[in-house]
Amino acid sequence: MGQKAHPIGNRLGIIRGWDSNWFGGNHYADKLVEDEKIRKYISVRIAKGGISKVVIERTLKRITVTIHTARPGIVIGKGGQEVDKIKEELKKLTKKDVQINIFEIKRPELDAQLVAEGIAKQLEARISFRRAMKTTIASTMRMGAEGIKVMTSGRLGGAEMARTEQYKEGRIPLHTFRADIDYALAEALTTYGKIGVKVWICKGEVYGKRDLSPNIGAASSASGKGGRPEGAAGFGGRGNERGGERGGERRGGDRRGGDRNAGGQGGDRRGGPGAGGPNRGGGNRPGGQGRPGGAGGGGNRPGGPSGRR
Repeated sequence: MGQKAHPIGNRLGIIRGWDSNWFGGNHYADKLVEDEKIRKYISVRIAKGGISKVVIERTLKRITVTIHTARPGIVIGKGGQEVDKIKEELKKLTKKDVQINIFEIKRPELDAQLVAEGIAKQLEARISFRRAMKTTIASTMRMGAEGIKVMTSGRLGGAEMARTEQYKEGRIPLHTFRADIDYALAEALTTYGKIGVKVWICKGEVYGKRDLSPNIGAASSASGKGGRPEGAAGFGGRGNERGGERGGERRGGDRRGGDRNAGGQGGDRRGGPGAGGPNRGGGNRPGGQGRPGGAGGGGNRPGGPSGRR
């Protein structure tokens, strides 16, 4: 039997906080069941809301529910109507006063739950499991994750025998407590059975003491600019090489002008009249007066008095 610890439960109290914050007392079991009901109800009620997690905090008479979502517009609804409906429905369900807060996830590619659900939806839409996994890994790494591991299990591709496939990129140090690893499980309900999707995302390491209250921890990890992270390479992965030294040297004076064969200060290849050297003429290539060292200026290459090549 495998004896793997749950990556989130393993880090509780070290770098992760709890998703339910309250003191149970004598009615611990009732509150726990109620929390589960609230979570299930919200996930079914707003199935397309991109909900990552629901944090529940309790005082004597009030329950505060914080919904972490990638699509706050769908959860809030037009003029906040949807939130008010959900609030009333939860009041009936719990028979207590309910307050709902909504927290936006700025970078859904770095949230394991949303990534796993995204893959599950693609599998339900009959997209090849390899393609779904690889594109997801690429987009998560592009957003600046340190590492990601994705595992799918079940009748992959409609095969008769169930099997497990996994892909990973970067580093996922599961035994390092300070490594901030987000883990989630989602299920794809396909015509040939359930396919399980597990996702581990490493977001770096946490040094020093972290505030474990769930909303504060999430605010620091979820805030940040969308798009490419700072310092990441530009399109094509070369950073700024092209625009900088490389482009300057290559396209600028020295390399293609006179200096190449111990000539004078030749201009740009397409530039003005250079001063020419012993072997190669300066000047504009289409307009120079002959190759063996004239001082640029004459007519067009085909028409002007050209020298020996």
